[in-house]
Amino acid sequence: MPPDIEPRPYPPDTLGMSAEEMRRLGHAVVDLVVDRHARRHQEPAVLNAALVDLVQQLGGPVPQAGGDIDDAIRLLTEVALAHQQHGDHPRYFARVPGPSSFAAVLGDWLATGFNAIAASWAGGSGPSAVELIVVDWLRQLLGFPAGAEGVLVSGGSLANLTAIAAARAACGPGIAYLTDQAHSCIARDLRSLGFPEEAIRIIPSDDAFRMRIADAAALVQADRAAGGRPMLLIATAGTTNTGAVDPLSELADFCVENGLWFHIDGAYGAPAALTEPGRRLLSGIERADSLVVDPHKWLFQPYDIGCVLVRRPGALERAFTMNPEYLRDVQSSDTGEVDFRNRGLELTRRSRAIKLWLTFRAYGVQRMAAAIARGIELAEIAEQCIREQPATWELVTPAQLGIVTFARRGAAKSVHDAAAQSLTDSGFATVTSTMLKSRSVLRLCTINPLTTPDDLRETLRRLA
Repeated sequence: MPPDIEPRPYPPDTLGMSAEEMRRLGHAVVDLVVDRHARRHQEPAVLNAALVDLVQQLGGPVPQAGGDIDDAIRLLTEVALAHQQHGDHPRYFARVPGPSSFAAVLGDWLATGFNAIAASWAGGSGPSAVELIVVDWLRQLLGFPAGAEGVLVSGGSLANLTAIAAARAACGPGIAYLTDQAHSCIARDLRSLGFPEEAIRIIPSDDAFRMRIADAAALVQADRAAGGRPMLLIATAGTTNTGAVDPLSELADFCVENGLWFHIDGAYGAPAALTEPGRRLLSGIERADSLVVDPHKWLFQPYDIGCVLVRRPGALERAFTMNPEYLRDVQSSDTGEVDFRNRGLELTRRSRAIKLWLTFRAYGVQRMAAAIARGIELAEIAEQCIREQPATWELVTPAQLGIVTFARRGAAKSVHDAAAQSLTDSGFATVTSTMLKSRSVLRLCTINPLTTPDDLRETLRRLA
Protein backbone atom coordinates (compact mmCIF):
# COMPACT_ATOMS: atom_id res chain seq x y z
CA MET A 1 0.00 0.00 0.00
CA PRO A 2 1.30 3.48 -0.79
CA PRO A 3 2.72 5.06 2.40
CA ASP A 4 0.41 8.08 2.28
CA ILE A 5 -2.77 5.97 2.21
CA GLU A 6 -4.30 5.27 5.61
CA PRO A 7 -5.66 1.70 5.92
CA ARG A 8 -9.45 1.46 5.99
CA PRO A 9 -11.68 -1.51 6.78
CA TYR A 10 -13.21 -1.96 3.31
CA PRO A 11 -15.59 -4.92 3.10
CA PRO A 12 -14.13 -7.70 0.93
CA ASP A 13 -17.21 -7.95 -1.31
CA THR A 14 -18.52 -4.97 -3.28
CA LEU A 15 -22.07 -5.69 -2.19
CA GLY A 16 -21.30 -6.57 1.43
CA MET A 17 -20.73 -10.33 1.67
CA SER A 18 -18.40 -11.24 4.51
CA ALA A 19 -15.00 -12.84 3.91
CA GLU A 20 -16.09 -15.92 5.87
CA GLU A 21 -19.14 -16.39 3.66
CA MET A 22 -17.09 -15.82 0.51
CA ARG A 23 -14.62 -18.49 1.60
CA ARG A 24 -17.35 -20.98 2.50
CA LEU A 25 -19.10 -20.53 -0.84
CA GLY A 26 -15.83 -20.62 -2.76
CA HIS A 27 -14.89 -23.94 -1.18
CA ALA A 28 -18.37 -25.28 -1.94
CA VAL A 29 -18.06 -24.29 -5.60
CA VAL A 30 -14.63 -25.93 -5.88
CA ASP A 31 -16.08 -29.14 -4.43
CA LEU A 32 -18.98 -29.05 -6.90
CA VAL A 33 -16.65 -28.59 -9.88
CA VAL A 34 -14.17 -31.27 -8.78
CA ASP A 35 -16.99 -33.71 -8.03
CA ARG A 36 -18.43 -33.04 -11.48
CA HIS A 37 -15.03 -33.63 -13.15
CA ALA A 38 -14.70 -36.92 -11.28
CA ARG A 39 -18.11 -38.21 -12.38
CA ARG A 40 -18.57 -36.57 -15.77
CA HIS A 41 -18.40 -39.97 -17.49
CA GLN A 42 -21.55 -40.94 -15.54
CA GLU A 43 -23.63 -37.99 -16.76
CA PRO A 44 -25.34 -37.76 -20.16
CA ALA A 45 -23.07 -36.54 -22.93
CA VAL A 46 -25.86 -34.10 -23.86
CA LEU A 47 -28.93 -33.17 -21.86
CA ASN A 48 -31.60 -30.76 -23.01
CA ALA A 49 -34.96 -29.60 -21.68
CA ALA A 50 -37.90 -27.57 -22.92
CA LEU A 51 -37.73 -23.81 -22.46
CA VAL A 52 -40.95 -23.76 -20.45
CA ASP A 53 -39.54 -26.26 -17.93
CA LEU A 54 -36.24 -24.41 -17.53
CA VAL A 55 -37.93 -21.05 -17.12
CA GLN A 56 -40.31 -22.51 -14.56
CA GLN A 57 -37.40 -23.70 -12.42
CA LEU A 58 -34.95 -20.84 -12.98
CA GLY A 59 -37.15 -17.83 -13.62
CA GLY A 60 -39.85 -16.00 -11.73
CA PRO A 61 -40.17 -12.34 -10.76
CA VAL A 62 -37.07 -10.17 -10.68
CA PRO A 63 -35.53 -10.74 -7.21
CA GLN A 64 -36.02 -7.56 -5.23
CA ALA A 65 -34.30 -8.82 -2.10
CA GLY A 66 -31.47 -11.24 -1.59
CA GLY A 67 -32.29 -14.90 -1.12
CA ASP A 68 -30.64 -18.17 -0.23
CA ILE A 69 -27.44 -18.29 -2.28
CA ASP A 70 -26.90 -21.98 -1.51
CA ASP A 71 -30.26 -22.75 -3.09
CA ALA A 72 -29.40 -20.54 -6.06
CA ILE A 73 -26.11 -22.39 -6.59
CA ARG A 74 -27.97 -25.69 -6.38
CA LEU A 75 -30.40 -24.53 -9.06
CA LEU A 76 -27.53 -23.49 -11.30
CA THR A 77 -25.66 -26.77 -11.00
CA GLU A 78 -28.64 -29.15 -11.03
CA VAL A 79 -30.72 -27.36 -13.66
CA ALA A 80 -28.96 -24.74 -15.77
CA LEU A 81 -25.47 -26.27 -15.99
CA ALA A 82 -26.76 -29.83 -16.24
CA HIS A 83 -28.78 -29.11 -19.38
CA GLN A 84 -26.18 -28.60 -22.08
CA GLN A 85 -23.69 -30.45 -24.23
CA HIS A 86 -20.83 -31.69 -22.08
CA GLY A 87 -17.94 -31.30 -24.46
CA ASP A 88 -15.49 -32.75 -21.94
CA HIS A 89 -17.47 -36.00 -21.64
CA PRO A 90 -15.35 -38.97 -22.83
CA ARG A 91 -18.16 -40.08 -25.16
CA TYR A 92 -18.98 -36.67 -26.58
CA PHE A 93 -18.00 -37.30 -30.23
CA ALA A 94 -20.13 -34.60 -31.90
CA ARG A 95 -18.90 -31.46 -33.63
CA VAL A 96 -15.49 -30.69 -32.06
CA PRO A 97 -15.38 -31.45 -28.32
CA GLY A 98 -13.86 -29.17 -25.71
CA PRO A 99 -12.12 -31.51 -23.24
CA SER A 100 -11.00 -28.89 -20.75
CA SER A 101 -8.22 -29.54 -18.25
CA PHE A 102 -8.55 -28.58 -14.58
CA ALA A 103 -5.47 -26.35 -14.52
CA ALA A 104 -7.15 -24.28 -17.22
CA VAL A 105 -10.28 -24.05 -15.07
CA LEU A 106 -8.15 -22.78 -12.19
CA GLY A 107 -6.58 -20.18 -14.46
CA ASP A 108 -10.00 -19.01 -15.60
CA TRP A 109 -11.16 -18.74 -11.98
CA LEU A 110 -8.11 -16.71 -11.04
CA ALA A 111 -8.55 -14.33 -13.97
CA THR A 112 -12.23 -13.87 -13.12
CA GLY A 113 -11.62 -13.58 -9.39
CA PHE A 114 -8.99 -10.89 -9.91
CA ASN A 115 -11.24 -9.16 -12.48
CA ALA A 116 -8.33 -9.28 -14.95
CA ILE A 117 -8.54 -7.07 -18.02
CA ALA A 118 -6.23 -7.06 -21.03
CA ALA A 119 -7.34 -4.06 -23.07
CA SER A 120 -4.42 -1.68 -22.59
CA TRP A 121 -0.95 -1.88 -21.10
CA ALA A 122 -1.68 0.90 -18.61
CA GLY A 123 -4.91 -0.80 -17.55
CA GLY A 124 -3.58 -4.38 -17.41
CA SER A 125 0.17 -4.73 -17.90
CA GLY A 126 0.34 -8.08 -16.08
CA PRO A 127 -2.47 -9.82 -18.00
CA SER A 128 -1.25 -8.21 -21.24
CA ALA A 129 2.26 -9.54 -20.62
CA VAL A 130 0.83 -13.02 -20.08
CA GLU A 131 -1.05 -12.74 -23.38
CA LEU A 132 2.10 -11.68 -25.21
CA ILE A 133 3.92 -14.66 -23.72
CA VAL A 134 1.17 -17.17 -24.53
CA VAL A 135 0.76 -15.89 -28.09
CA ASP A 136 4.50 -16.17 -28.58
CA TRP A 137 4.51 -19.72 -27.21
CA LEU A 138 1.85 -20.61 -29.78
CA ARG A 139 3.89 -18.86 -32.47
CA GLN A 140 6.93 -20.96 -31.64
CA LEU A 141 5.01 -24.23 -31.38
CA LEU A 142 3.34 -23.68 -34.76
CA GLY A 143 6.56 -22.66 -36.49
CA PHE A 144 5.76 -19.03 -37.21
CA PRO A 145 8.79 -16.74 -37.58
CA ALA A 146 10.06 -14.36 -34.91
CA GLY A 147 8.22 -11.06 -35.19
CA ALA A 148 4.87 -12.64 -36.00
CA GLU A 149 2.13 -11.22 -33.79
CA GLY A 150 -1.22 -12.33 -32.49
CA VAL A 151 -4.21 -11.74 -30.30
CA LEU A 152 -6.62 -13.88 -28.30
CA VAL A 153 -10.33 -13.70 -29.09
CA SER A 154 -13.45 -15.74 -28.31
CA GLY A 155 -12.99 -18.49 -30.89
CA GLY A 156 -12.61 -19.42 -34.54
CA SER A 157 -15.39 -17.23 -35.89
CA LEU A 158 -13.97 -14.00 -34.51
CA ALA A 159 -10.37 -15.13 -35.10
CA ASN A 160 -11.03 -15.77 -38.79
CA LEU A 161 -12.84 -12.45 -39.09
CA THR A 162 -9.91 -10.69 -37.41
CA ALA A 163 -7.40 -12.29 -39.78
CA ILE A 164 -9.47 -11.51 -42.87
CA ALA A 165 -9.87 -7.89 -41.77
CA ALA A 166 -6.10 -7.62 -41.31
CA ALA A 167 -5.55 -9.13 -44.75
CA ARG A 168 -7.88 -6.65 -46.41
CA ALA A 169 -6.35 -3.71 -44.54
CA ALA A 170 -2.90 -4.84 -45.72
CA CYS A 171 -3.78 -5.77 -49.30
CA GLY A 172 -6.87 -3.76 -50.14
CA PRO A 173 -10.21 -5.10 -51.38
CA GLY A 174 -10.28 -8.13 -53.61
CA ILE A 175 -11.55 -11.64 -54.18
CA ALA A 176 -11.37 -14.44 -51.59
CA TYR A 177 -11.05 -18.15 -52.44
CA LEU A 178 -12.11 -21.05 -50.20
CA THR A 179 -13.48 -24.56 -50.59
CA ASP A 180 -16.91 -26.03 -49.97
CA GLN A 181 -15.40 -27.70 -46.88
CA ALA A 182 -14.27 -24.45 -45.22
CA HIS A 183 -15.98 -23.73 -41.91
CA SER A 184 -19.31 -22.00 -42.39
CA CYS A 185 -18.20 -19.06 -40.24
CA ILE A 186 -15.71 -17.97 -42.90
CA ALA A 187 -18.23 -17.14 -45.60
CA ARG A 188 -20.26 -15.33 -42.93
CA ASP A 189 -17.14 -13.42 -41.85
CA LEU A 190 -16.47 -12.38 -45.44
CA ARG A 191 -20.02 -11.14 -45.89
CA SER A 192 -19.96 -9.35 -42.54
CA LEU A 193 -16.81 -7.53 -43.62
CA GLY A 194 -18.56 -6.34 -46.77
CA PHE A 195 -17.20 -8.77 -49.36
CA PRO A 196 -19.82 -8.90 -52.14
CA GLU A 197 -21.03 -12.35 -53.22
CA GLU A 198 -19.07 -12.12 -56.48
CA ALA A 199 -15.87 -11.70 -54.43
CA ILE A 200 -16.40 -14.96 -52.51
CA ARG A 201 -15.27 -17.87 -54.67
CA ILE A 202 -16.19 -21.35 -53.46
CA ILE A 203 -13.91 -24.03 -54.94
CA PRO A 204 -15.36 -27.58 -55.06
CA SER A 205 -13.18 -29.93 -53.02
CA ASP A 206 -11.69 -33.12 -54.45
CA ASP A 207 -12.67 -36.69 -53.55
CA ALA A 208 -10.59 -36.40 -50.35
CA PHE A 209 -12.40 -33.12 -49.48
CA ARG A 210 -9.26 -31.03 -50.03
CA MET A 211 -8.67 -27.94 -52.14
CA ARG A 212 -7.55 -28.59 -55.71
CA ILE A 213 -4.69 -26.27 -56.58
CA ALA A 214 -5.48 -26.54 -60.28
CA ASP A 215 -9.06 -25.36 -59.66
CA ALA A 216 -7.86 -22.47 -57.51
CA ALA A 217 -5.35 -21.48 -60.19
CA ALA A 218 -8.00 -21.60 -62.92
CA LEU A 219 -10.34 -19.37 -60.92
CA VAL A 220 -7.60 -16.86 -60.09
CA GLN A 221 -6.53 -16.70 -63.72
CA ALA A 222 -10.10 -16.26 -64.95
CA ASP A 223 -10.81 -13.53 -62.41
CA ARG A 224 -7.68 -11.63 -63.37
CA ALA A 225 -8.55 -11.93 -67.04
CA ALA A 226 -12.01 -10.51 -66.27
CA GLY A 227 -10.50 -7.49 -64.49
CA GLY A 228 -10.96 -8.82 -60.97
CA ARG A 229 -8.42 -8.57 -58.16
CA PRO A 230 -7.57 -11.89 -56.45
CA MET A 231 -6.47 -11.07 -52.91
CA LEU A 232 -7.00 -13.86 -50.35
CA LEU A 233 -6.82 -17.66 -50.36
CA ILE A 234 -8.22 -19.49 -47.33
CA ALA A 235 -7.10 -23.05 -46.63
CA THR A 236 -8.19 -25.40 -43.85
CA ALA A 237 -5.93 -27.43 -41.58
CA GLY A 238 -8.48 -29.93 -40.31
CA THR A 239 -11.97 -29.54 -41.73
CA THR A 240 -14.86 -29.94 -39.34
CA ASN A 241 -16.53 -32.65 -41.42
CA THR A 242 -13.63 -35.03 -42.06
CA GLY A 243 -10.41 -33.64 -40.59
CA ALA A 244 -9.05 -33.12 -44.11
CA VAL A 245 -6.02 -30.87 -44.55
CA ASP A 246 -5.61 -28.82 -47.71
CA PRO A 247 -2.20 -29.11 -49.48
CA LEU A 248 -0.64 -26.35 -47.41
CA SER A 249 2.92 -26.25 -48.79
CA GLU A 250 1.75 -26.25 -52.41
CA LEU A 251 -0.86 -23.59 -51.67
CA ALA A 252 1.79 -21.47 -49.94
CA ASP A 253 3.91 -21.63 -53.11
CA PHE A 254 0.88 -20.73 -55.20
CA CYS A 255 0.05 -17.72 -53.02
CA VAL A 256 3.63 -16.42 -53.19
CA GLU A 257 3.66 -16.77 -56.99
CA ASN A 258 0.32 -15.00 -57.34
CA GLY A 259 0.64 -12.32 -54.66
CA LEU A 260 -2.21 -13.66 -52.51
CA TRP A 261 -2.54 -13.42 -48.74
CA PHE A 262 -2.47 -17.03 -47.49
CA HIS A 263 -4.80 -17.63 -44.54
CA ILE A 264 -5.18 -21.00 -42.78
CA ASP A 265 -8.09 -21.92 -40.56
CA GLY A 266 -6.58 -24.42 -38.11
CA ALA A 267 -9.13 -23.75 -35.39
CA TYR A 268 -9.32 -27.36 -34.29
CA GLY A 269 -6.57 -29.07 -36.28
CA ALA A 270 -3.52 -26.84 -35.82
CA PRO A 271 -2.50 -28.17 -32.36
CA ALA A 272 -1.83 -31.55 -33.99
CA ALA A 273 1.41 -29.94 -35.17
CA LEU A 274 2.71 -30.64 -31.65
CA THR A 275 2.79 -34.36 -32.55
CA GLU A 276 4.98 -36.21 -35.04
CA PRO A 277 2.14 -37.46 -37.29
CA GLY A 278 0.48 -34.06 -37.09
CA ARG A 279 3.64 -32.23 -38.12
CA ARG A 280 3.89 -34.33 -41.26
CA LEU A 281 0.25 -33.81 -42.16
CA LEU A 282 0.34 -30.07 -41.43
CA SER A 283 3.61 -29.32 -43.20
CA GLY A 284 3.40 -25.80 -44.59
CA ILE A 285 1.18 -24.42 -41.83
CA GLU A 286 4.09 -22.24 -40.72
CA ARG A 287 4.07 -20.47 -44.11
CA ALA A 288 0.67 -18.86 -43.66
CA ASP A 289 0.30 -15.09 -43.61
CA SER A 290 -2.30 -15.64 -40.91
CA LEU A 291 -3.39 -18.66 -38.90
CA VAL A 292 -6.29 -19.38 -36.56
CA VAL A 293 -6.21 -21.86 -33.67
CA ASP A 294 -8.81 -22.47 -30.95
CA PRO A 295 -7.21 -23.58 -27.66
CA HIS A 296 -10.68 -24.43 -26.31
CA LYS A 297 -10.70 -27.36 -28.72
CA TRP A 298 -7.44 -29.34 -28.78
CA LEU A 299 -5.36 -27.47 -26.21
CA PHE A 300 -7.70 -28.44 -23.38
CA GLN A 301 -9.10 -25.04 -22.39
CA PRO A 302 -12.61 -24.19 -21.13
CA TYR A 303 -14.68 -21.96 -23.38
CA ASP A 304 -13.83 -19.51 -24.73
CA ILE A 305 -10.43 -18.82 -26.29
CA GLY A 306 -9.29 -18.49 -29.88
CA CYS A 307 -6.06 -17.13 -31.32
CA VAL A 308 -5.07 -15.47 -34.57
CA LEU A 309 -1.41 -15.28 -35.57
CA VAL A 310 -0.28 -12.87 -38.29
CA ARG A 311 3.12 -13.11 -39.96
CA ARG A 312 3.46 -9.39 -40.77
CA PRO A 313 4.39 -7.24 -37.74
CA GLY A 314 1.96 -4.37 -37.23
CA ALA A 315 -0.73 -5.75 -39.56
CA LEU A 316 -3.26 -6.13 -36.76
CA GLU A 317 -2.63 -2.65 -35.37
CA ARG A 318 -2.96 -1.11 -38.82
CA ALA A 319 -6.34 -2.77 -39.20
CA PHE A 320 -7.77 -2.09 -35.74
CA THR A 321 -5.98 0.77 -33.92
CA MET A 322 -8.37 2.99 -32.02
CA ASN A 323 -6.99 5.79 -29.83
CA PRO A 324 -9.75 8.31 -29.00
CA GLU A 325 -9.10 11.22 -26.70
CA TYR A 326 -10.60 9.47 -23.67
CA LEU A 327 -8.04 6.63 -23.97
CA ARG A 328 -4.92 8.75 -24.42
CA ASP A 329 -3.84 8.10 -20.85
CA VAL A 330 -3.88 4.32 -21.36
CA GLN A 331 -1.72 4.04 -24.47
CA SER A 332 1.37 1.84 -24.52
CA SER A 333 4.88 3.08 -25.16
CA ASP A 334 7.10 2.09 -28.06
CA THR A 335 9.16 -0.41 -26.04
CA GLY A 336 7.27 -3.55 -27.01
CA GLU A 337 4.26 -2.93 -24.80
CA VAL A 338 0.92 -3.68 -26.43
CA ASP A 339 -2.61 -2.33 -26.16
CA PHE A 340 -4.54 -5.43 -27.21
CA ARG A 341 -7.64 -3.37 -27.89
CA ASN A 342 -5.76 -2.28 -31.03
CA ARG A 343 -5.32 -5.82 -32.34
CA GLY A 344 -8.99 -6.71 -32.69
CA LEU A 345 -12.59 -5.60 -32.34
CA GLU A 346 -12.84 -5.92 -28.55
CA LEU A 347 -12.15 -2.92 -26.35
CA THR A 348 -13.40 -4.58 -23.17
CA ARG A 349 -11.27 -7.73 -23.06
CA ARG A 350 -11.18 -10.24 -20.25
CA SER A 351 -7.87 -12.04 -19.85
CA ARG A 352 -8.17 -15.32 -21.74
CA ALA A 353 -4.42 -15.91 -21.59
CA ILE A 354 -4.20 -16.72 -17.87
CA LYS A 355 -5.78 -20.17 -18.21
CA LEU A 356 -3.63 -21.19 -21.18
CA TRP A 357 -0.46 -19.92 -19.45
CA LEU A 358 -1.28 -21.97 -16.34
CA THR A 359 -2.02 -25.04 -18.49
CA PHE A 360 1.39 -24.86 -20.16
CA ARG A 361 3.07 -24.32 -16.80
CA ALA A 362 1.18 -27.13 -15.05
CA TYR A 363 1.34 -29.88 -17.67
CA GLY A 364 4.04 -28.89 -20.15
CA VAL A 365 4.01 -29.28 -23.92
CA GLN A 366 5.08 -32.94 -23.85
CA ARG A 367 2.07 -34.00 -21.78
CA MET A 368 -0.32 -31.93 -23.88
CA ALA A 369 1.18 -33.32 -27.10
CA ALA A 370 0.75 -36.86 -25.82
CA ALA A 371 -2.93 -36.16 -25.16
CA ILE A 372 -3.32 -34.79 -28.70
CA ALA A 373 -1.57 -37.87 -30.12
CA ARG A 374 -3.99 -40.04 -28.16
CA GLY A 375 -6.91 -38.31 -29.89
CA ILE A 376 -5.38 -39.08 -33.28
CA GLU A 377 -4.87 -42.72 -32.24
CA LEU A 378 -8.44 -43.10 -30.98
CA ALA A 379 -9.85 -42.20 -34.40
CA GLU A 380 -7.60 -44.85 -35.93
CA ILE A 381 -8.96 -47.38 -33.42
CA ALA A 382 -12.50 -46.36 -34.37
CA GLU A 383 -11.64 -46.80 -38.04
CA GLN A 384 -10.40 -50.32 -37.34
CA CYS A 385 -13.60 -51.15 -35.46
CA ILE A 386 -15.64 -49.95 -38.43
CA ARG A 387 -13.56 -52.01 -40.87
CA GLU A 388 -14.14 -55.10 -38.73
CA GLN A 389 -17.93 -54.86 -39.33
CA PRO A 390 -18.22 -54.62 -43.14
CA ALA A 391 -21.72 -56.07 -43.17
CA THR A 392 -22.93 -53.15 -41.04
CA TRP A 393 -20.62 -50.22 -41.67
CA GLU A 394 -18.89 -48.65 -44.64
CA LEU A 395 -15.87 -46.45 -43.98
CA VAL A 396 -16.35 -43.18 -45.89
CA THR A 397 -13.26 -41.16 -44.90
CA PRO A 398 -10.35 -42.63 -42.96
CA ALA A 399 -9.16 -41.37 -39.61
CA GLN A 400 -7.64 -37.91 -39.97
CA LEU A 401 -6.72 -35.62 -37.08
CA GLY A 402 -9.09 -37.38 -34.71
CA ILE A 403 -12.09 -37.58 -37.07
CA VAL A 404 -13.54 -40.57 -38.92
CA THR A 405 -16.75 -40.77 -40.98
CA PHE A 406 -18.76 -43.86 -41.85
CA ALA A 407 -22.20 -44.95 -43.05
CA ARG A 408 -24.67 -47.70 -42.32
CA ARG A 409 -24.76 -49.81 -45.47
CA GLY A 410 -27.74 -48.87 -47.58
CA ALA A 411 -29.03 -46.36 -45.03
CA ALA A 412 -30.72 -43.11 -45.95
CA LYS A 413 -30.07 -39.78 -44.21
CA SER A 414 -33.16 -40.27 -42.05
CA VAL A 415 -31.73 -43.53 -40.67
CA HIS A 416 -28.44 -41.86 -39.75
CA ASP A 417 -30.22 -38.91 -38.19
CA ALA A 418 -32.48 -41.18 -36.16
CA ALA A 419 -29.58 -43.35 -34.98
CA ALA A 420 -27.59 -40.30 -33.86
CA GLN A 421 -30.61 -38.81 -32.08
CA SER A 422 -31.46 -42.09 -30.36
CA LEU A 423 -27.89 -42.41 -29.10
CA THR A 424 -27.95 -38.84 -27.77
CA ASP A 425 -31.33 -39.38 -26.11
CA SER A 426 -29.94 -42.46 -24.35
CA GLY A 427 -27.33 -40.29 -22.62
CA PHE A 428 -24.56 -42.79 -23.30
CA ALA A 429 -22.82 -40.84 -26.07
CA THR A 430 -23.43 -38.39 -28.86
CA VAL A 431 -22.21 -38.34 -32.45
CA THR A 432 -22.80 -36.08 -35.43
CA SER A 433 -24.67 -36.97 -38.60
CA THR A 434 -23.53 -34.78 -41.46
CA MET A 435 -23.42 -34.49 -45.24
CA LEU A 436 -20.31 -34.99 -47.37
CA LYS A 437 -21.47 -33.22 -50.49
CA SER A 438 -24.59 -35.29 -51.31
CA ARG A 439 -23.83 -38.25 -49.06
CA SER A 440 -25.17 -38.77 -45.54
CA VAL A 441 -22.63 -40.05 -43.02
CA LEU A 442 -22.09 -40.49 -39.31
CA ARG A 443 -19.04 -38.87 -37.77
CA LEU A 444 -16.88 -39.39 -34.69
CA CYS A 445 -14.51 -36.75 -33.33
CA THR A 446 -12.26 -38.42 -30.76
CA ILE A 447 -10.03 -35.70 -29.35
CA ASN A 448 -10.73 -36.40 -25.67
CA PRO A 449 -7.80 -38.42 -24.26
CA LEU A 450 -10.11 -39.89 -21.58
CA THR A 451 -12.05 -41.84 -24.24
CA THR A 452 -11.38 -45.58 -24.19
CA PRO A 453 -11.52 -48.17 -27.01
CA ASP A 454 -14.46 -49.74 -25.18
CA ASP A 455 -16.28 -46.39 -25.35
CA LEU A 456 -15.83 -46.45 -29.13
CA ARG A 457 -16.93 -50.08 -29.55
CA GLU A 458 -20.04 -49.64 -27.43
CA THR A 459 -20.95 -46.43 -29.25
CA LEU A 460 -20.75 -48.22 -32.59
CA ARG A 461 -22.75 -51.14 -31.20
CA ARG A 462 -25.52 -48.85 -30.03
CA LEU A 463 -25.57 -47.00 -33.34
CA ALA A 464 -25.99 -50.31 -35.13
